[in-house]
Amino acid sequence: MGHSITATLAGRYQRVREQLEAACLEAGRPAHDVSLIAVSKTRPADEVAALADLGQRDFAENYLQEALDKIRILAERDLIWHFIGPIQTNKTRDIAANFDWVHSVDRDKVARRLNDQRPPELSPLNVCIQVNIDNEDSKSGVSPGQVAALAELIAGLPRLRLRGLMAIPRADAEDCGRGAFRQLAMTLSSVSNTMPGLDTLSMGMSDDFTVAIAEGATHIRIGTALFGPRPARP
Repeated sequence: MGHSITATLAGRYQRVREQLEAACLEAGRPAHDVSLIAVSKTRPADEVAALADLGQRDFAENYLQEALDKIRILAERDLIWHFIGPIQTNKTRDIAANFDWVHSVDRDKVARRLNDQRPPELSPLNVCIQVNIDNEDSKSGVSPGQVAALAELIAGLPRLRLRGLMAIPRADAEDCGRGAFRQLAMTLSSVSNTMPGLDTLSMGMSDDFTVAIAEGATHIRIGTALFGPRPARP
């Protein structure tokens, strides 16, 4: 990879880190409260490696086969891999075996399959329930009212570790998603009354992550702000 691309990545990474830290300061939170996840879907392994060389450890993928190729190529780098895309049941075995986190669990069957197919030599798979916070037909996820039942089921599966909730607010929200982020935080707080170990709000992307941090995000998923505009997927 050329020096100019590496330098561009470094500049973007520094800007995002600075924005993250400024948003945490504004919210009265320590910067280490918020984990930056680099969304590397459609990006080549050498760009992931370049960002890893700058200190980034958490990477997220949407497309399984593309992700498996990168995980294999970068296996010696000790990266943390997050799956954030819709989950087809015929893909759960590979997801369970190769990822550290899954942010997009949205139904009982997927949760049970991930549990049953998680290799016993690996630690329990960290999972978040995806919430369709704005009730959009185009998005996966359970309604806020369905979270508690799915959380209870996941809590009883020994090879999964329920960490919290994930959501993607509607793109055209006038408040930059603030209301949706706040609702997700309130939903997590409600479920935490009976499951006090929940600690994750996976919310906020390139255009709205500072708002998400103000509303309590613990994990922000950043793609374009780090890697630039995405190429068209073949």
